[in-house]
Amino acid sequence: MTIQAIEDNTAELLLRMGSRGGGAHRDDAKARWTIGGSPIDYHNAVVAADLTTGDADAVIAESAELMKAHGVPGTWHVGPSMRPGDLGERLLAAGFTDEGREPAMAVEIAQVTGQPPNGLEITRVHTEQDLAVWVDTLGRGFGEGVIEAEWVGGIYRQEGFDDPWRHYLARLDGEPVGTATVFLTPGVAGIYFVMTVPEARRQGIGAAITRYAVRAAADVAQYAVLESSAAGQSVYRRIGFRGWARSRSTRSTDERPVSRGPSRGPRPWRC
Repeated sequence: MTIQAIEDNTAELLLRMGSRGGGAHRDDAKARWTIGGSPIDYHNAVVAADLTTGDADAVIAESAELMKAHGVPGTWHVGPSMRPGDLGERLLAAGFTDEGREPAMAVEIAQVTGQPPNGLEITRVHTEQDLAVWVDTLGRGFGEGVIEAEWVGGIYRQEGFDDPWRHYLARLDGEPVGTATVFLTPGVAGIYFVMTVPEARRQGIGAAITRYAVRAAADVAQYAVLESSAAGQSVYRRIGFRGWARSRSTRSTDERPVSRGPSRGPRPWRC
């Protein structure tokens, strides 16, 4: 497992979703991004940059202009592989603001064990009807609520229900209470959209659906990766995840207030 493998999983997920949303893409040796395909800043994303001190400012400005042209908020997801080393300072100088960090964590799937709480049933989403329930559940407590859930659901309807996507729904005593998505890249299962509805939290549901999704990916992946909020790290550590890369910062270029649920983690840089 390498830091690059962790970064690549998130990058491929964001680029694929952005493409389905109709975003403008750049994908070359200098930079990779998808901008304009989502109303959500996290998904209008610069996901890779291998720049020099001579061209970094111009590329930053180009990304910001695209965000403004499309009328969307946007984010730089800055990981350890991004260059130059002073990229954060350059983003600040360009008007971006720092709003937090997203620690990357990983686990070897074979090491993940444990049982779900009593009364909890976890199933994979296979149909449009399943997905409608998944979207409704996600909208009750994740990120930007219904707006984000409906956009994500629309992308997933286009993508279908087969690999590289695997979506999971948790029901407690028959009632939908939690969600998770797995996105597969070679040897790696990325875990996303882990959410427990507010009224069912602190019962081990988030850990249980994460554990189930990870173990179910053992047929095609050796490692599972995710990005955690500070509050979620202890939960994932109990499953077996460990910090694998230094914290990843994101940068955003929108001044509009954003309604945030408790599950994304701190929203990093914005202006």
